[in-house]
Amino acid sequence: MRAGYALDGKAVCIADARHHAAAFLDRAHADHQLPVPAPARDVTQLVVSELVTNVLNYAPGPVLMELRINAHAVDIVVWDSDPTVLTARATDPDRIGQHGLEIVKAVTESLLTEQEPVGRGITARLALLEPPLVRGGKSGMRRTRSSPVRGRV
Repeated sequence: MRAGYALDGKAVCIADARHHAAAFLDRAHADHQLPVPAPARDVTQLVVSELVTNVLNYAPGPVLMELRINAHAVDIVVWDSDPTVLTARATDPDRIGQHGLEIVKAVTESLLTEQEPVGRGITARLALLEPPLVRGGKSGMRRTRSSPVRGRV
């Protein structure tokens, strides 16, 4: 299942994008019986918010967002007019602001930025069913049901 949204590029579109994401996940569950655990729903809305906020801060003009879901993952794709390929900055707890991509990278299975003919596309993939990983335990990583996705071991 997939759905696309054109956002106007104004500050209110961040909340609109989160609402679109929540409604999309509700439809996926209701219409296609896809499992959408509450943590996956919360993290999806967080990632949508961070990616759209980033676009509003650094790229002029409208924002396009596409949401895709299957039985295993949610893809969040955001396009904007800035041709610069994004990279998450190194972790710096003393830095004020500019932590959005760090957060997205930490809670997603993958994060990809690609140059497009008229800007860039950013794709974040979130696992739906895997118990997320967090730091801790004897092996250095342990599974938990309430923490955001950190990646695969």
